[in-house]
Amino acid sequence: MEENYPFPAEYDSLFAETFSQETQYSLCGQELKIRQLFGANLGVAAPVWESALLLCRFLEQQHVELRGKRVMELGAGTGVVGILAARFGAAVTLTDLPHAVPQLQVNVSANMPAGGWPSTPPRVLPLSWGEDHLNFTSDWDLVFGADIIYLPDTFLLLMKTLSHLCKKGAVVYFSSKMRGEHGTLRFFEECLPSRFNVALVHRDEQQNINIYKASLKTDE
Repeated sequence: MEENYPFPAEYDSLFAETFSQETQYSLCGQELKIRQLFGANLGVAAPVWESALLLCRFLEQQHVELRGKRVMELGAGTGVVGILAARFGAAVTLTDLPHAVPQLQVNVSANMPAGGWPSTPPRVLPLSWGEDHLNFTSDWDLVFGADIIYLPDTFLLLMKTLSHLCKKGAVVYFSSKMRGEHGTLRFFEECLPSRFNVALVHRDEQQNINIYKASLKTDE
């Protein structure tokens, strides 16, 4: 995420001062306590976006198998999607830019089940797209991204990262607010299909959020 906040002006007041807010979410039969630290240069990594909540519900409704799967969340922000996957038995790695890592670590710690994680404890690691992606393996089962498509300057960096992570057959799920002014539709209709098979699998008309499923083309 970038410090230059690319969203509408009504969000500016969120980051005028530094303060934290803890919210409890009931998702897929799980109770999650998510701390959101506004300010402190977190920018778009601070809030829980509706795209993340919609993706969590979609995964449940579609009975996407998580137990025992190797999962990476890109641009995890508060970590809602990855933490939920870990609660359901996935081996999860949550990633974001270095300044967002402390918030992720706090939320992972706060949401450990009373009996411990059903799989390996979630890992929280910094990842700058297109720069240090080679520090990560390519043997993921699932890659998640919620509301991470909004800066056209990052599209090629994300494509480079995704192509590496998905070499061995990972399935990607993106949940994105379709902001026309930020080139979001262009990413899904032009950039991503250049190397991935892409399908629109869910549309929330009221919230203007699309969920896409993608996998690397076999000739890549």
